[in-house]
Amino acid sequence: MPTTTTVGFDLDMTLIDSRPGIHACYTELSARTGTHVDADLAVTRLGPPLEQELAHWFPAEQLTATADLYRSLYPQYAIAATPALTGAREAVAAVRHSGGRAIVVTAKYQPNATLHLDHLGIAPDAVIGDLWAEQKAVALREHGAEIYVGDHLGDIRGARAADAHSVAVATGPYTADELRAAGADTVLADLTEFPAWLDSYLAAARA
Repeated sequence: MPTTTTVGFDLDMTLIDSRPGIHACYTELSARTGTHVDADLAVTRLGPPLEQELAHWFPAEQLTATADLYRSLYPQYAIAATPALTGAREAVAAVRHSGGRAIVVTAKYQPNATLHLDHLGIAPDAVIGDLWAEQKAVALREHGAEIYVGDHLGDIRGARAADAHSVAVATGPYTADELRAAGADTVLADLTEFPAWLDSYLAAARA
């Protein structure tokens, strides 16, 4: 096993509770475009790329322009409204304390992902955006990630595609039982459980 362990983290509903900010951004998008977006519904299905959600509300020929508008609104309406999830800072710190590297691999537009982390004072070693589900394996393999932590079934698929240990947290749209059934190697209630789990995982691996 390598001396340094790299741990990847998803962003939305893993490190941050992005629902308030995304809700505000969709509300403003509706006002700007005159097209109704049910923000309450949209924030229950976070995880996949933005364009997948927009396709529920806008015709295909408008998706690129609407996604660009949404992303331009995002810094003003979503960043300040979005808190870190309980245990997020401590989870990243635990990786560093173990001598490892922490990276964030997310489907979110990378500049906006970085704004979230900067605003919340979470400083991973790298931030890689615009990757979803199995696409995340590209970044996980490139950075040599041995563990990937996420809340979504797509995160489990990404970890498996990268041959990384899938740690799923039940802070997103899926229950612990659903995450286990989808093939997560480890399921935690939330990131407050992660530092102790990491200690035991590394101790077993180095024994």
